[in-house]
Amino acid sequence: MTEQARTPFLYVVVCAAGIAADVGKLISAAQERDWEVGVIATPVAMNGFFDTAAVEALTGRPIRSAWRTPADPRPFPPPDAVVVAPATFNTLNKWAAGIADTLALGTLCEAYGLGVPIAALPCVADALAAHPAYQDSLIRLRGMGVRFGEPYTGEVGEDGVRPEFGWERALDLLGR
Repeated sequence: MTEQARTPFLYVVVCAAGIAADVGKLISAAQERDWEVGVIATPVAMNGFFDTAAVEALTGRPIRSAWRTPADPRPFPPPDAVVVAPATFNTLNKWAAGIADTLALGTLCEAYGLGVPIAALPCVADALAAHPAYQDSLIRLRGMGVRFGEPYTGEVGEDGVRPEFGWERALDLLGR
C-alpha cells in the first residue's frame, strides 16, 4: 500500500498593517504554486485590516485568531511552512522575545521549535525600524533561520510611486 502525497500546507500569519488588505495576492500565488493555505491573524488585524470573508472564501477555511480549547478539533493540519506578511514592528519584536500572547505569536514561536521553514515580509515605518530593539529582533530571528524579504515602509518614493509589497517574494524565500 502506498501513501498518497498530500498537498503541502502553508500558514499565512497576517498582522495589522494597511497593506494587509492585499493578502489575497499572497494566498492566490501560494495556491498557484500548489499550497493549501490557512490564515492566522493577529487580533488587531481582524478589525478591518483585510476582508475576512473574501479570505475565507479564497482559502475555504475559517481564519484563526483566537486560541481553541483542548476539546476543539484542530482546524488546520500542521504547517509545512509559515509566511508572516505583513510582519509588523510589534509582532517581530514580540516573536523575537519569545512572547506568545496571541495565537499568531504562539504559532510563530512553536513553528521555530518544530523546525518549520518561516519567511517574513516586514512592513515597518523607517522611524520604527530605527529603534534598536527592532534591529536586535531581526538579528535574533535571522539567527533562528527566519528568511526575510526586503523591508517595506509603505512610503511613497521621490518619484511619487508607492512600491509594490512583493507578496510572492515570501514564497520564493521558502525555496519550494
